[in-house]
Amino acid sequence: MALYAIADLHLSIHVDKPMDIFGHHWQDHHIKIKNNWCKLVKDEDTILIPGDISWGINMEEALEDLKWIEDLPGNKILSKGNHDYWWGSISKLNRTFKTMKFLQNNFFTYKEYAICGTRGWNSPNNIKFTAQDEKIYLRENQRLKLSLEVAKKQGYEKIICMLHYPPTNEKFEPSLFTETLQEYKVDIVVYGHLHGKDSYDIGLKGIHQGIKYYLTSCDYLDFNLLKLL
Repeated sequence: MALYAIADLHLSIHVDKPMDIFGHHWQDHHIKIKNNWCKLVKDEDTILIPGDISWGINMEEALEDLKWIEDLPGNKILSKGNHDYWWGSISKLNRTFKTMKFLQNNFFTYKEYAICGTRGWNSPNNIKFTAQDEKIYLRENQRLKLSLEVAKKQGYEKIICMLHYPPTNEKFEPSLFTETLQEYKVDIVVYGHLHGKDSYDIGLKGIHQGIKYYLTSCDYLDFNLLKLL
């Protein structure tokens, strides 16, 4: 009963959005993911997928991608990414699929751990951070707190957090996200969003303030899954 993570699947079964325009290593990336997934994952395992799941702009376009994920082994917990425009009613999503649960202002469990999280957003930085960015940044931190608070009220002490965006800026400066994660004594954080070597280097990794941070973008993982527990 293992726990894995992989972000940024960027599936496009129903829409014409080939990912190899971002590099030859993305050629048939969904086949690489499926092959690696099926070698590792058993039906009783759990997989965290923190965002950028499908290029579909609505449920009709994304449905085949979601069914593709559902048919893979294991139980999946999904959170929203910046490209997941198809993401709609959370209650409807959680009623629709048997092996997938969708995270938004709620939490799920894996053994003694609560799985919490939100999409996140760009943290304040000197490159680009507008008034609109600040508005979303504050809102996403509140959503993170809501998810964590619900889990804490249910008595969960061990917490794994899913974000799509990295929790800091490129200088690894503290943010509201890192402050919240420390306040609620989160154990592990998984996130994605970053692609390409230059971007990989600006993602917080390793142990910081007692929290383990993992970048799980699928290309960073060479289209494999990261085993967390």
